[in-house]
Amino acid sequence: MKTNTQKLQEIKELIAKLEKDTPTQINAFNKFMLATEKSTVLGDKYTELINVALAISAQCEWCIALHVKGALGAGATKEEILEAAMQAVLMHGGPALMYMIPVEEAIEEFTQS
Repeated sequence: MKTNTQKLQEIKELIAKLEKDTPTQINAFNKFMLATEKSTVLGDKYTELINVALAISAQCEWCIALHVKGALGAGATKEEILEAAMQAVLMHGGPALMYMIPVEEAIEEFTQS
């Protein structure tokens, strides 16, 4: 099983590869992503907490790793991350509940560093 740190490295490697293979598309996506995540109303912490819940809903373990780390870096507590994550479980049921496993693993890994 890959660690969350390995998943983050895979994201970096994928983006680097796509910058070579599909520069127009990935640069447009990156520009959109950065503009969207630069929240002036919600702030970084709440934006990342929302992204944690959305990552669970999308069932994307790489996204979970990225946004749990981002939420912690923006000052979110474990309890806040878990509460946001449970909102996804509420809306998506049992399958989303199983994605609490990578959320817990990411919190554990990134708070030990």
